[in-house]
Amino acid sequence: MTAPGSGMAASVAVPLLLLGVAVVAAGCGYKSCPPTRPDLLNVHLVPHTHDDVGWLKTVEQYFYGVRNEVQHAGVQYILDSVVAQLVAEPTRRFIYAEVAFLARWWQLQDEATRDTVRQLVEQGRLELVGGGWSMADEAVTHYSAGLEQLGLGRGFLRRALGPCAPPRLAWQIDPFGHSRQSAATFAQMGYDGLFLGRVDHQDKAQREQRRELELLWRTSGSLRSPGSDLFTGILPNVYNPPTGFCWDQLCSDPPVVDGDSEENNVASIVSTFLDIATKQAEHYRTNHIIMTMGSDFHYENANLWFKNMDKLIAHVNAQQANGSRVHVLYSTPSCYLWELHQANLSWSLKMDDFFPYSDGPHQFWTGFFTSRPALKRYERLSNNFLQICSQLEALAGPAARDGPYGPGDSSVLREAVAVAQHHDAVTGTEKQHVANDYAKQLAIGWERCQLLVSNALSSLSGTKETFTFCNSLNISVCPLTEASSRFLVLLYNPLGRRVSWPIRLPVHGVSYTVTDPRGQPVPSEVVPVSIVTHGLRGNGIGAMQELLFQASAPALGFSTFTVTRSPHGHPRVPPVQPPVLPQPWDIHNEHLRVLFDPLTGHLKEIQNLAKNISLPVFQSYYWYNASVGNDESSQASGAYIFRPNSSEPIPVSVSKRISTSLVQNALVQEVHQTFSSWCSQVVRLYAGQPYVELEWTVGPIPVEDGWGKEIISRFQTPLQTRARFYTDSNGRQILERRRDYRPTWNLSQTEPVAGNYYPVTSRIFIKDKKVQLTVLTDRSQGGSSISDGSLELMVHRRLLYDDNRGVEEPLLEPGADRRGLVVRGRHLLLLDTVQAAADGHRLRAQELFMAPYPVLAPGGGALPTGPSSNACRSSQRCAGSCLPASIS
Repeated sequence: MTAPGSGMAASVAVPLLLLGVAVVAAGCGYKSCPPTRPDLLNVHLVPHTHDDVGWLKTVEQYFYGVRNEVQHAGVQYILDSVVAQLVAEPTRRFIYAEVAFLARWWQLQDEATRDTVRQLVEQGRLELVGGGWSMADEAVTHYSAGLEQLGLGRGFLRRALGPCAPPRLAWQIDPFGHSRQSAATFAQMGYDGLFLGRVDHQDKAQREQRRELELLWRTSGSLRSPGSDLFTGILPNVYNPPTGFCWDQLCSDPPVVDGDSEENNVASIVSTFLDIATKQAEHYRTNHIIMTMGSDFHYENANLWFKNMDKLIAHVNAQQANGSRVHVLYSTPSCYLWELHQANLSWSLKMDDFFPYSDGPHQFWTGFFTSRPALKRYERLSNNFLQICSQLEALAGPAARDGPYGPGDSSVLREAVAVAQHHDAVTGTEKQHVANDYAKQLAIGWERCQLLVSNALSSLSGTKETFTFCNSLNISVCPLTEASSRFLVLLYNPLGRRVSWPIRLPVHGVSYTVTDPRGQPVPSEVVPVSIVTHGLRGNGIGAMQELLFQASAPALGFSTFTVTRSPHGHPRVPPVQPPVLPQPWDIHNEHLRVLFDPLTGHLKEIQNLAKNISLPVFQSYYWYNASVGNDESSQASGAYIFRPNSSEPIPVSVSKRISTSLVQNALVQEVHQTFSSWCSQVVRLYAGQPYVELEWTVGPIPVEDGWGKEIISRFQTPLQTRARFYTDSNGRQILERRRDYRPTWNLSQTEPVAGNYYPVTSRIFIKDKKVQLTVLTDRSQGGSSISDGSLELMVHRRLLYDDNRGVEEPLLEPGADRRGLVVRGRHLLLLDTVQAAADGHRLRAQELFMAPYPVLAPGGGALPTGPSSNACRSSQRCAGSCLPASIS
C-alpha cells in the first residue's frame, strides 16, 4: 500500500468466489449468462427500474399510480409491462430490487402469471438484485434493522420464487454514500459483489483517471480476508442511461428510427453510442463495460425501452462487419461480474467508507444525517419494540398470535420498519405527507405488536390481567399510573444479559412504595415534572410529579414490580421549578462528578472518580445559519444538504448566563438548564450509573427572522486530538475520521464544516493517548470535530429553502400545532480511559439501542411476583422473569 495521504490505493489479487454458481439450480445464476466476444469491447446493457419505496408519494400511491400530479409513477404497471415484454423476446433481460413492491404485486397475480415469473427467474432473464424489502440507506440505519429488512426480502424471494431468486449481487445505486458496515453485511451474507451509484464527485473523477472504478473493499478491520472482502463496482452514470439513450415514456430522447423512413437516424444513433462506449471503456480495466438502461419508475410502458434496445443491439453489432470492435448485449450485473472474474485481474483496495458524499464543490449530502429527528427516533424505537415483539412471539408460541386480547401480529411492524430503512424514509429526505405516512404505518404496526405482547405476557404469566402501554412517557403522560393507587410494572429486557434501568412514571401522589418480584422494597422517589415538560403537553394536562425507581430485569425476560400509593399521598400540586441554589454547585454519584460554571451555569468539568480522571468540558447549544446560496454557489441547505453560511455557529443563548436549577435526592441528581425559550436541557446523574445523561428539548426552532437554523450540541475540551475523531458505522464498527482528509483520495475541501460531518448512528468520541470522551446517541445524527478537542452533534434543523434534489419543499416540519416541531432526545456522556472505553462503551450503546420496555397493568394482584409462582413453574431460579430457565 502506498503512503497515507497519497490518494492512491494498493493493488491486491481479488478472490472473486462467486458463490452463486454452487448454490443455484442449473440454468440460473452465472450459468444463464449470454455469450460474449473475447476479442471485442462488450457493452452489457442492464435494463432496470429504480422504484423508491416512498419519496414524493407514499408507498401505496407509488404502487397503484395515484397522485400522478405529484410524480407520474405506477409500480404495478411497471411489473405488468416488464413481464409481458420478457416473455415476448427470449434474449431480453431485466433486474429488479425493491421487494416491498414485488411482494405487493405478487399477491395480486394469478397462478399462471406467478409460474411465468418463476420461469423467468429460473432462466436468469429476470434477476433479483439487492434482495432487501427496500434499498436501505447506509448512513443512518442501524445494522440490526438492516439485517431485518434483508431477511424479510430474501425470505419472500426464496419462498415465492424458488432457490434461483435470492440475489448474488448487492445493488445500492441511490443511497447517499456507503458505509463499511453495510458492505461487511453483504460480504458476510455471501454476496459476490456490490454495485454503487453515488460516490463523491472528487473521488469518482480521480478513480476515473486511475481506472479504479472497480475495486476490492475490505469491509472489516477485525475479520479475516477474504471473508470480509467484497468486489465493488461504481456505475458510470449513477444509475441512469447514457445521455441521449433514454427511451422511457418519461423521457424525450428520440427513438431509433430505421427502415426507409425519412426520419431514419440509425447512423447518428450508432455513431453516438460507439463514441460513448469507447470513452467509458477508457475508465475501466477490462473489455467489458456496464450501462444502466433505466431510471426512477421507468418501464411503465416497457415496450418503448425494449423495442429501441432491440434495434440498438442489432444495428451496433451489425457494424462489426465494417470493422467495429464493439459488441452489445442484454445482460445483468451478475453476468457482468462473471466476466470480470474471468479476466483474473488485480484490483485496488479500499478499507475506509464512502462518506461524506458530495455531488459538487459546495454540495455535501450531510444534512440528512439529522433531518426529521423525530422520525429517526420513532424508527429506532420501532425496531427496539419489534425485537421485543418477535422474542415474545417465539417464547409464547401460537398463544401470542391468538390470545385473549385479539389477533397479535409482528409482520405489520416488521414490514413498516423494513420500509422505514429506505434511503428516502429514515433519512428524512421525503415530502412531509410521506413522512407522516411512514409514521402512521409504524403506529399501526405498534398496535398489532402490542396485542401480541399482551397475549404473550398473559400466556407466560398465567394471567388475564389487562395490560397497558404508555406511549407518551417522553412527555410524562400515562393515564393508568396517574389515576391508580396501585399498579404493576413489567420490565421486559430484550438483551442477552441482565440490565438495570431507571423507570420514570407520571403520578399524582407524593409518596409511593415499590416492591420487586420477591416482594422486597425498592428505593423510590417522587420528583416534580419539569416546567418544560408540562408546557409541551399543554398547561393543566397530565401529572405534576414522576415516580422514579431503578428496575432490574434478567436476560431475555421480565421482572414484575408492584407500585402502591401511600395513604393520603395523592394531592394535586402545581408544577414547580426545582429550587435555585447558590452557585457554584456540582452533582455526583459513586462514579462521576459533574461541575458547573458559577458565572454562566454551563457544564464545565467531568470527573471519573473511580479512574481518577478529570476533564474540563464546556457544553452548550449553537446554531448554524443555513445558507440560501451565495456568490460561490447557489446551493442552499435542505433536507439532503448541509451548508452553513459561516464556519462559526451562533450561541442559542443570547445572554452569557443561562437559567439553571437543581433537583437532588438519593436516586437522581439533575441540573435543569434553559438556553432559550425553545432550547433546554437536563443534565442528569442516576445513582449507580457510570454516565452523564443529557436530556435535550429543542423546538419549535424560530425562523421568523428569515433564517433556517441547524442546531448543534457542542463539547469543548483541551484534549489533543490531532484533527482526529471517531464515529460508528451503523452501530457496529468504529472508524477513524480525520478533518479535511480522505484515506484513499486527495480531497480539495470547499466546505470546512459540512465537508467534515459524518453519520453517527450510535456513538462518537474524541481521545488523546490516555482519556476518551464518548457521546452515545438515541437516534442517528450528524456529528464532527471541527476543531481539536471539540465534538459536536446536530440535533435538529429547520430550513426555509429546498436544496434542489427533487423534494421541492423546504424542511419545515410543522409539528402538531403547526408552529414547528419540538424534539426531545438523550445523549449519554462517558469519560473513561482509552483502554476501558473500547468494550464498556459498546455495551452501553447496545443498552441504549435495545432498551428494556415497560408494560403496565392495574394492581389487582393477579400477576406473579415471586419465583415460586405459577408463572415461573419452569424454573425456581427465574426470579419473576416468567421465562424458562434455558432462556432466562
